[in-house]
Amino acid sequence: MKKRYPLLFLAAWLLTACSNHEKNFVSISGVIKGLGNDTLYVYGTDRLYNRLDTLTVKDDKFSTTLEIDTLISAWLQFSDGTEIPIYMDKGDNIEINGSATCLDSLDIKGNTANEKLSLFRQKIERDTTLTAQALEDSAKIFIQNNLTSPASLYALDKYLVQNPLPDLPEIKKLIEGMTGELKEYLYVENLLKQIETSEKAKLGKIAPYFQLPDSEGKELKRTDFNDKYLLLHFWASWDEKSQESNRMLRKIYKGKKNRKDFEILGISLDTDKALWKEAIENDTLIWKQACDCKGWNSDIIEQFDIRALPTNILLTPTGKIEGRDLSPKQLEEKLKEITKEKKQTKKIIPCLLKFSQRLSKE
Repeated sequence: MKKRYPLLFLAAWLLTACSNHEKNFVSISGVIKGLGNDTLYVYGTDRLYNRLDTLTVKDDKFSTTLEIDTLISAWLQFSDGTEIPIYMDKGDNIEINGSATCLDSLDIKGNTANEKLSLFRQKIERDTTLTAQALEDSAKIFIQNNLTSPASLYALDKYLVQNPLPDLPEIKKLIEGMTGELKEYLYVENLLKQIETSEKAKLGKIAPYFQLPDSEGKELKRTDFNDKYLLLHFWASWDEKSQESNRMLRKIYKGKKNRKDFEILGISLDTDKALWKEAIENDTLIWKQACDCKGWNSDIIEQFDIRALPTNILLTPTGKIEGRDLSPKQLEEKLKEITKEKKQTKKIIPCLLKFSQRLSKE
């Protein structure tokens, strides 16, 4: 009888090799009722990856296989622009089910990250009584209970970072509790840098140095406004709210134009110099204006943590940030305070001089 050990060994090796090869793949399949025939796309997160795959949907159903070698956080993008987070690791069989009328509450299975996040999203979608604060609190609890899961990063971004007034210290605290692996994500690195920049632009901090060209190309600097309260007004000619804000400032500046202790510097996010100059003339903006025509890519946008237009920031004569996003009423009150302080200073200085002179005689 012939020995078959080598043949058996070869068969075992082939089975092992095939098994290991299969483990480097992830399968994605699903049924989304009402989707019909469509095309879906799978993208890597952080927008660093190219499109990972295209899913062809036929009669609400789709199926594909991806080759991966590590855990991937990705977006499943629908034709209407909706993006759903999806997590894939080698060997996973990802199943996606739900309805096209409620894409935010799809049921995604295949690993713990998908399943926990799906349950969380379905829960908050069903609860129509949740206030914005309650929603944020729910997200915090989810993050704290999933500090090792990439799903916590989605909850952090969706429900805390994208908040109109994000609580940056709280966001930083939540990140500090996460595992080192999550902290290495590019999204987290960029977010921490943004928080660091924001902290430098908080009330009470000294304003960062800046230098921008005016409409004639002359460089304007913070030091050009020494000994003055300076209101930085971030705006753009294409922004309707900026136009309203300019009208408000025009009234204030007209009444205060003879004041030597207060000045306004308009900083535009325009990218077209001609349109910017035209807006200055049309809106009768007689205070100083600056623009480097880099739009949202301007360094000063990051330096002062500008997230929306219009935004105003009040600096003291020493360059300290004293106010941010002041309403017309708040700005008027602040100007009254400045005037009052100046009058008191004028009264105090003569008294100090007289006291000093008396001491010198004695």
